Amino acid sequence: MSGSSLNRRQFLGASAAAFSGISTGWTQSLRGASTWTLRITEQPDLITAYCGDAQAVRQSMSRMGSQWGATFQGASVEVLFEAGAAEANVSLHAPVTPIQRLHLRWRRSVPQQAIVFGDAWERSYGDLAWLPLAANRPLPWYMLVHHNGITVGAGVKPGAAAFAFWQADSDGISLWLDVRNGGNGVLLGKRNLQLATLIQHENETGQSAWEAALTLCRRMAANVRRTAAHRKRNTSVIFGSNDWYYAHGRNTAEGILRDAELVARLAPAGATQPFTVIDDGYQDSKRFPSMIRLAEGIRGRGVRPGIWIRPLRPAADAPEDILLPDARWGRGSCEKGAPAYDPTVPEGLEAALATVKQACDWGYDLIKHDFTTWEMFGQWGREMGASPTLPGWHFNDHTQTNAEIVAAFYQELRNICGDERLILGCNTVGHLAVGVFDVQRTGDDVSSETWDRTRRMGVNTLAFRLPQHGVFFTQDPDCVPITAEVPWEKTKQWLNAVADSGTVLLISAQHEATGPEQQEAIREAFAQYVSGTSSEPLDWLSSCTPDMWRSRTGHRRYSWLEIGGASPFPV
Repeated sequence: MSGSSLNRRQFLGASAAAFSGISTGWTQSLRGASTWTLRITEQPDLITAYCGDAQAVRQSMSRMGSQWGATFQGASVEVLFEAGAAEANVSLHAPVTPIQRLHLRWRRSVPQQAIVFGDAWERSYGDLAWLPLAANRPLPWYMLVHHNGITVGAGVKPGAAAFAFWQADSDGISLWLDVRNGGNGVLLGKRNLQLATLIQHENETGQSAWEAALTLCRRMAANVRRTAAHRKRNTSVIFGSNDWYYAHGRNTAEGILRDAELVARLAPAGATQPFTVIDDGYQDSKRFPSMIRLAEGIRGRGVRPGIWIRPLRPAADAPEDILLPDARWGRGSCEKGAPAYDPTVPEGLEAALATVKQACDWGYDLIKHDFTTWEMFGQWGREMGASPTLPGWHFNDHTQTNAEIVAAFYQELRNICGDERLILGCNTVGHLAVGVFDVQRTGDDVSSETWDRTRRMGVNTLAFRLPQHGVFFTQDPDCVPITAEVPWEKTKQWLNAVADSGTVLLISAQHEATGPEQQEAIREAFAQYVSGTSSEPLDWLSSCTPDMWRSRTGHRRYSWLEIGGASPFPV
């Protein structure tokens, strides 16, 4: 054995010492120190760039101070990591090289017994939960790590120029910044692009995991640029009706007016006016001869009119050169090949915005727009995993990242709607909509036919994304369907849970199923809602659908499961 080598005993001793040193930071924090963090605002230990247009080539970067650099095919790629005590900034400069992703890695100790929570790319799909460490699990936008009563966190501030996700394992923390254009590398040219601002949350003495989640979200949203008009819009009280879950696109103007009359009758006197939101189906001119007169009719009943739109859905005769390529669709999509406007083509963007302008010109106060993430990227959030879109395609404008394209499109919607209308995003990327949209649908659809779907999707998103409510935007956990197919005792619980939470409260009431008992429950829920409420799931660390809740009215235990338990099948 050479003099520079370790023998087996020396090796084991050194390994034990190294392991002990890694673990000490967390152990000391459990004994009283309250300043342990993930330390992700310090310089990473590694940065790797994934270069190339269609095919990605892994390229390790070397560090000099705050600058990280690499050479790919004779061209330079530079990353600037500006470390700080509370936050850090990451910028990218790649004048020639197409870039797909950056991978930042911090060597840190995370206890094997820790549980971890992360957000979702767009809506959640009943899949949010605190789970044990899983090294390959992507955690979009932000994450929280909880162990022995201590919760620490890391996040990317809203408005990033990259799709970002975290990973946590016993050896360290990773951050991936996806800067692709479509599924290929972005061509930045001479731009120095600030990709993300990183925020960390330190444990605070006596702070619960729930309070840590609230604090992290508030720190991420702090100083997010918002227009004065946005701050003045009243988005804290949104309640009323939506017809989707009783009509499913077979709605009528008469039925919509009946909805408006119902919520006007049940709304508290003198309170903020309720909304009646018209969902898909109004395009049939036989059932809806005048959308302008319908808006006036809703308003005449003391209710504010809202409408659902799908702006990226093209006209049947739209030219192919203003549409997105079919290559973006995944094999699992149930509507594979559906066309959509490319918002980076001026004519495509203009056509998409015409749908928005039309809804505004008709006189609707709330514009709910849908399907744009799925149409842009060819995948639902539940399919995305670590890759929001598939490789092998790009937008017409190859110089913008996907996140930049999404954010620019959202801002165009805001510009068309102006300051006096509310915007509700559905199937949209909430982290890129902060400061632009007023309301965000945070979970996949509930159901008018199967209670277990409402339990999975509705209760889950209400509990796990509630820390974003009133911080990023007003949360919409989806409607309360009141139909003959769903047991009323379960629907009433969902109605009460949403009302207690202070999030958007929209009923979708089938006329035949909404008798005196249901109407009285709606009246009470509306009154409770407008009085100003908030709630907290008490068992969210151990349940995907928490049943123990605390609100301003006290503690409440819900019985979400039906007598036969939960369905093991997709719903």
